[in-house]
Amino acid sequence: MPGSEMITRLLRFAFAAMASAPLAVIAANVSAAECGGTEAPCTIQSGDYHYISPTAPPSARGYPVVVMLHGWASSGKAALKNAKAVSPITARGYLFVAPNAVHAASGKRDWSVRDGQAPRRDELAFLNDVLDDLQKRTTIDRDRLLLTGFSRGGSMVWNLACETPESFTAYAPVAGGFWDPLPESCAGPVRLFHTHGWGDATVPLEGRKLGNSGLVQGNIFAGLHIWRETNLCASRPAEKRITNGDRWLRAWETCAPDAEVRLILHPGGHSIPAGWADDALDWFEAGVPAKDRFAVQR
Repeated sequence: MPGSEMITRLLRFAFAAMASAPLAVIAANVSAAECGGTEAPCTIQSGDYHYISPTAPPSARGYPVVVMLHGWASSGKAALKNAKAVSPITARGYLFVAPNAVHAASGKRDWSVRDGQAPRRDELAFLNDVLDDLQKRTTIDRDRLLLTGFSRGGSMVWNLACETPESFTAYAPVAGGFWDPLPESCAGPVRLFHTHGWGDATVPLEGRKLGNSGLVQGNIFAGLHIWRETNLCASRPAEKRITNGDRWLRAWETCAPDAEVRLILHPGGHSIPAGWADDALDWFEAGVPAKDRFAVQR
């Protein structure tokens, strides 16, 4: 009968559609899982990012996370390839995230650092979008977030720490600070671990004018003065002054609750020094309350 034959055809079509649907879902999940490496960034509405997970499984609370903001004209892909920074971090059970800045008018990637120019993107909103997207792909601990960055990425870290101190657990910028005009004050206390090369000529400790652009890199020491005041640190001179091999440590620890300013100077130039990742994570973990330290144990 024509009617029966039509019904049979419709049923066959329906069953075929039902059978293929799980395959489509699986294919979508595989595609999502494959993004994030050096060659395949994860794309979201506000930008894209790379990430790499440690080999060990996450704790019950999820992976603690290190977010690294790359330098001017660089990329998250390049940051992910920096083995001396990435390998020690993932070896200690952290998930390493390397977001991409957007392209400036020059065509080079750059962050919306507060340097007198109009911002190109709401970088905090972007980073929150990255973490939200990441949370759909794996398990992360949003209470154990370390934000770091190099050069212009380090400057972006200073800005975010100053404007929204509660956004990350702690901050560990390298070779980048405030640009002029310096902020008059910051929103609240933070834990800040700053690393800088004594011989850095690209971002000198004393600051400098950037050619004829009208842009001025701020004085790192003047920036640290703002951090000491913001953190309500009791002493103007550093309370802790230690020389360890070729490194010089200055630390202000008697500050507001859960606040600290730490400066590491190394004899190199504009670079991330050897051993930086372990030094930063040792410091980060030392500030985690004892009851919560299981989340970042190696």
